[in-house]
Amino acid sequence: MSSAATGTRPHWSVGRALAVQAARRPGEGRLWPRLIAALLSGLLATATFPPYDVWPLAVPAVALLVLACRSQRPRRAALLGLVHGLALFVPMLSWLHIVGVDAWLLVALLESAFVAGLGIVLALVTRLPGWPVWAAAGWVAEELARASVPFGGFPWGRLAFGQTGSPLAPYAALGGAPLVSFVTALTGTLLALAVTARARGLAVVVAAGVGVVAVPLAGLAVPLPTGGKAVTAAVIQGSVPGTGLHFLGRREEVLHRHVAATERLAAAVRLGTVARPDFVVWPENASDIDPFRNPDAYAAISHAVAVIGVPVLVGALLDGPDADHISNTGIVWTPQGGPGQRYVKRHPVPFGEYIPFRKQLSGLTSRLDQIPKDFYAGTEPGNLDLGNVPVGDVICFEVAYDGLVRDVVDGGATVLVVQTNNATYNGTAQPAQQMAMSRLRAMEFGRSVLVASTSGISAIVRPDGHVVAQTPERVARTLVAEVPLRQGRTLAARIGPWLEWGLSGLALAAALLGVVSARRRDPA
Repeated sequence: MSSAATGTRPHWSVGRALAVQAARRPGEGRLWPRLIAALLSGLLATATFPPYDVWPLAVPAVALLVLACRSQRPRRAALLGLVHGLALFVPMLSWLHIVGVDAWLLVALLESAFVAGLGIVLALVTRLPGWPVWAAAGWVAEELARASVPFGGFPWGRLAFGQTGSPLAPYAALGGAPLVSFVTALTGTLLALAVTARARGLAVVVAAGVGVVAVPLAGLAVPLPTGGKAVTAAVIQGSVPGTGLHFLGRREEVLHRHVAATERLAAAVRLGTVARPDFVVWPENASDIDPFRNPDAYAAISHAVAVIGVPVLVGALLDGPDADHISNTGIVWTPQGGPGQRYVKRHPVPFGEYIPFRKQLSGLTSRLDQIPKDFYAGTEPGNLDLGNVPVGDVICFEVAYDGLVRDVVDGGATVLVVQTNNATYNGTAQPAQQMAMSRLRAMEFGRSVLVASTSGISAIVRPDGHVVAQTPERVARTLVAEVPLRQGRTLAARIGPWLEWGLSGLALAAALLGVVSARRRDPA
């Protein structure tokens, strides 16, 4: 019996060792070099966004993460994706430290969790033939998930938003931001293929290298609209009395600054030094007090509109629709009829403009007291008429959401307006990052984009993404320029969300095939 026991123990030990060895993926390698690669890839990705704008770095960033996750077990790949995400989002979202260091790091960690999922997808799909395509589709799926949940998602950090100045940006006219992200990722995955394909022969390496060059060059051939019947638009940046979270503390000060800027514009028009605009755009929160509750504010706005003599789109904070809410609203104010059409912001920012689970979270932090009332979420797209010009209004962060911008184009907008208030984030990268999104939307939908900010960055952007005029931050400045009105819809507008959903479904199907392939190869 002791002999039998002695004979079985070596058998058991060898069998277990063989099982453990079989569980290790071929080529999995040591972890720390891959962690360094994931960290570096995230830092390279960060550098593609403002304030750096080094868009070519997106290609090696994608390639490095793919190479790091390739041949890895899902748990390892998730860790690598998480490291990439933290290296990307912690520096890119550093402007959130103004709200609180805890908020900054929690948002960065939440966004990075989605990239951990992307790491798993990359590990699975790189086992399949044609993996550069499936891996690139995985990026689209990850960005779709981040832009959807929780609380309506947070699309910051999409590959597309770092490519505004690149040859890949014109792809937006064909398939929107999702297609730009896809072709950017595809260029990177083809580079990864070129690095790993030496054993498969020179032809594969050359083909992959040609793809790395051809995909961006093809973007230069995508036509972007520029012409159309022109109108003259004015964008008012009245500035604010200070920066930080409490810039609205001086009652009516922001409103008076925008009234004064409009009066200066009217004086310049009378002198003939500035062309008379067909309409004027004020920014989000230009009226820091409800003009329908405050007669002085109502009179001040009416005076400014009468002086300039054309319709003004006024951004205002309104009380209601009930005692527990306020509304972030764009109001069409005309010289003849006063206030008319309104757009109420449809996507208030969670924990910035409303508090989810307010009852449960009350008492945990005093910062919630800074938002005593939740912002009401509007239900209708921002299609408004400004002096017989159909415009599409989105407010601040809404420009980051594909569907909110697409809705106003579908509703007949010939010009896009982004009313924003970035005073809290002046001196950080946030205004420039948001501005990059506005430029991409111009190309995506073939519309001029008028960005009106309280204290910068305000801008006038042509339908091809070219910036006609732009203000610096923290100064009062008025921009006046001719902008083309366009009615036709780009292919991206006609396709809508279907390309994004299709690519995401493709990535999911490929990941499932990767699971099946792994089980067949290693049934134990």
